[in-house]
Parts: sequence; C-alpha cells; structure tokens
Amino acid sequence: MSVYLKLVLAAVFWGATWTVGRMVVQEVPLFAAAFYRFVIALVCLLAWLAHAGGGLPRWQRGTGWKLVGLGFTGIFLYNTFFLHGLQHIDAGRAALVVALNPAVIALVSAALGQGRLGLVRGLGIVVALVGSVWVLSRGEPMTLVQDGVGLGETLILGCVASWTFYTFMGRSLTSTISPLAANVGACLVGCLLLGSAAGVQGQLAWPPAYSWQAWACLGFLGLFGTALSYIWYTEGVKALGAAKAAVFINLVPLSGVLVAAAVLHERLPVAVWIGGLVTLAGVLITTLAGAAKPAASAVATPAIVSPP
Repeated sequence: MSVYLKLVLAAVFWGATWTVGRMVVQEVPLFAAAFYRFVIALVCLLAWLAHAGGGLPRWQRGTGWKLVGLGFTGIFLYNTFFLHGLQHIDAGRAALVVALNPAVIALVSAALGQGRLGLVRGLGIVVALVGSVWVLSRGEPMTLVQDGVGLGETLILGCVASWTFYTFMGRSLTSTISPLAANVGACLVGCLLLGSAAGVQGQLAWPPAYSWQAWACLGFLGLFGTALSYIWYTEGVKALGAAKAAVFINLVPLSGVLVAAAVLHERLPVAVWIGGLVTLAGVLITTLAGAAKPAASAVATPAIVSPP
C-alpha cells in the first residue's frame, strides 16, 4: 500500500474517532470506554512489535516520570476531555475545534523559545484562532462575551490544552528513547490510570455486558483509531519526513465532519462550516510555513499519535 494512501487513511481514521467516540459513550461509561480502547491499542502495538521481531521496548533510566507525564496528559486527560466533551457537543463541531491544535502548539513553541514564528506563521495562527472563535460561537462571536463558552466546548478545548502539554513532553522524551517505546510506555501508563478511574467509579464489571455495536466501536477506536493509525503515520514520517507527513493531519477535522454527517446525520450550520474552513486554512498556512524549519517540523510530530 502506498505511503500516501496510508497517511490519508490514518487521517480518516482519526477523524472518524469523533463519531465513533460519540456513539460509544451512549452505552459505555466514560472511563471504561477509554480503558478498553487503550487496552486494545496496547495489545495491537505489542503484537506489531512481536511481528517486527523487535521485542519489548527498552526504557532508559530516568524516563519513568516522563512516561507517566505522557500517559497522564496525552491519554488519561485527553480521553477524559474527549469522551466527556462528546456527551455535550456534536462530533463534527468538536473535530473543528480540535483543528486548532497545530497552531496552538506552534504558538507555545515560539513562546518557549523553541521555534520562530515569522510573519507567515504568525498570520496562520491568527487566522486559525479567528476561525476557531467562529466555530465556538456558531458565527456570533459576541455570544462568547455575553454567555461564555459552553461545557462541551470547554471540554474539547481541554483536549487542545492536554495535547499541547503532551507534545512538548514527548519531544523531550524522544531525545533519549524511540517514539515507539514512548508510545507503548504511555499506553501502559494510560491504561493503568484509566482502569483505576473506571474501578473507583464502579464502571468495570466482569464480564462487561455491552452490545456488539459498543464492542465494535471500542475495537475501531483501539485498532484503527490508535494502533494502526500510529503505525502508518510513523511509516509516513520515516518515508517522507516529519514536515510532509504532518500536512496530512490537516485532513483529520475535515474527515471528522464528513463522517459525522454520514453516520450521525449531523448538519452543522453554515457559520460553523465557514469557521472550520478558516481554521483549517490558518493551520495549513502555519504548517507549510514551518515545513522548512526543523523546529517547526518537530512541533507537528509528537512522540505518540493517538488521535489528534
């Protein structure tokens, strides 16, 4: 299979996680859903390691707390915000809000002195922020001043915040261990945290009595939306470079909206579509403007790729 096709399919799978996630939380309790998702993902990644003949990853001394940080921010917090938010907001709209991720990461990177913005990248970030405000307000920005941001939107913005923290932790960690080792370690930590939360909430039962549709959704999230997408994206980075592969992430929110419309019959207002397209344009400008700069390329490629 072509590496370009793999990158496109990875973006489609990530976009579909918003729809599938919204479906699964209708039946499966939040923490239990996230726990089973990453158990499935972890099993798939370990099977991939066994097939590739690489054996279990080796983590160097001193990386333990960094792996805990990755698992906490990128898996536990992100999925808590992700699944809880989908109980309050349409999947397609949520995907458009999270499209802001690369622009926010580029902005924070510049603020920390880890990359230069430049005029074009700065313009891209401004455009992405304007588009995101338009999506959040459904085309009426003054409502954010009068009524504030709703609970669902706030939770999805939590996804952006947790992913930003996770990205910079991942960049630091992968200077000493491979992205795959970081991914497996973070999945393991995330499973422990999510399983503990599910147990405390009384959400785990044996055997879990969910419908086959719920298990199909969990299987999709774990296999296609996490493990397989990570493998294919990693192959794309290796073959094309981080900057070129990262451009395909811009397809994620678009596929999220289209899958939500096809499966859940969501119909977003025209104003939300306009805001989403403006956000995507800003993110694309930011990504392409930074493609020639190594620091910017690294920003777009975190150590773990569980759905953007």
